[in-house]
Amino acid sequence: MNTKLKCLLLDDELPGLTYLKMLCEQIPELEVVKAFDNPEKLIAEMDHLDFDLCITDIEMPGIDGLSVANLLRDKMVIFTTAYKEYAADAFDINAVDYITKPVKKERLQKAIDKARERLDKKPSDKKFVHLNTDKGKALLFFDQILYIHPAESDSRDKIVLLKDESTILLKNITYTKLLGQFPKTDFCRINKKEIIAMAVEKFFAHDEITTNILEKNGRIKVVFLSDIYRADFLQKVNL
Repeated sequence: MNTKLKCLLLDDELPGLTYLKMLCEQIPELEVVKAFDNPEKLIAEMDHLDFDLCITDIEMPGIDGLSVANLLRDKMVIFTTAYKEYAADAFDINAVDYITKPVKKERLQKAIDKARERLDKKPSDKKFVHLNTDKGKALLFFDQILYIHPAESDSRDKIVLLKDESTILLKNITYTKLLGQFPKTDFCRINKKEIIAMAVEKFFAHDEITTNILEKNGRIKVVFLSDIYRADFLQKVNL
């Protein structure tokens, strides 16, 4: 797997955050998506960011790093902290690694290698996922999904268009959680409101994708490709 690990950084102390970002930028297989000096800002934005990993401090005012990690659900976490007493708590939530400060590049590299191994070992033969719908729990097969967008009545709910032209209404789920359960190379978020299966891409230009989905009015569906998600889309196209 050649794709870079996409990570968020969190440390309430700006000098420490700047130093951590500098170290991360020296690791070729790592891409820093965004650095935060406030846990509440990270939580507010995390559903709109594409990332695999969060590298975070633990002791912070307001919300600590352990609480942030629990909110990230399926995302990997590496803790960096000056305190050793949180190690047991960190591994209780299945953290990738626990690094005591001051962080050294060699030690950080080892943690990133562990994260890379964990990501690569995720089962690739899984063909479906169970998700909550308006009619109860549903078995959703990946190879049947074409396109996903928010429900008009409540943006927290998502509508999934399937190959047989039927739709499923998923209840109260974020795009971050949804993509975390999908095969990474087979689906892509293309803008704030839409996900496509890579299999539906027919042509693409700088800011739009022509799909092979036929809409009810008989027209071919064309979707907007935003600046934020363009690099991820292009990377998946070239895999």
